[in-house]
Amino acid sequence: MLGYAAAVIAAAPACAAGLPGLEPKLLPPEQAFRFSARAVDPQTIEARFDVADGYYLYRDKLRFAVAGGRPALGAAALPAGKRKHDEFFGDVETYRGTLVVRVPVVDGAAGEALLFTADSQGCADAGICYPPTTQQVRLALPAQGAGPGPSVQATPSRKGLFN
Repeated sequence: MLGYAAAVIAAAPACAAGLPGLEPKLLPPEQAFRFSARAVDPQTIEARFDVADGYYLYRDKLRFAVAGGRPALGAAALPAGKRKHDEFFGDVETYRGTLVVRVPVVDGAAGEALLFTADSQGCADAGICYPPTTQQVRLALPAQGAGPGPSVQATPSRKGLFN
């Protein structure tokens, strides 16, 4: 009898997963993968993702750009991620927690204003993957030696599937 009770208790979460109201509550992508950036100097932008607990980003789905293509950006120095076998994408690298990426600015000028864009894609541990997401921030490149500019948080650009 005791063994039966233990089996019922162990199976309860699996059974509850199909009940209305007990499915996991998913965050909108802008909250699950909070993006911010700052211009460190005229040659460097620091991009940051704060990934919520229970979520992860795909390394190979990260892209950075400047609207209008000016100033040009160099290749982002992405740190190694944690290796994972994904049922949809195969062997991938993922990020959890905080991710900071330095992105070189090739031909920027001090004081130049720009719209910095980050494309990303990630999933929830609950087994739900988000479509690719674009987040943007407006930055101004600081003068050489002036110190980094302020960190700017991306704001949701539209109402979407999750909000």
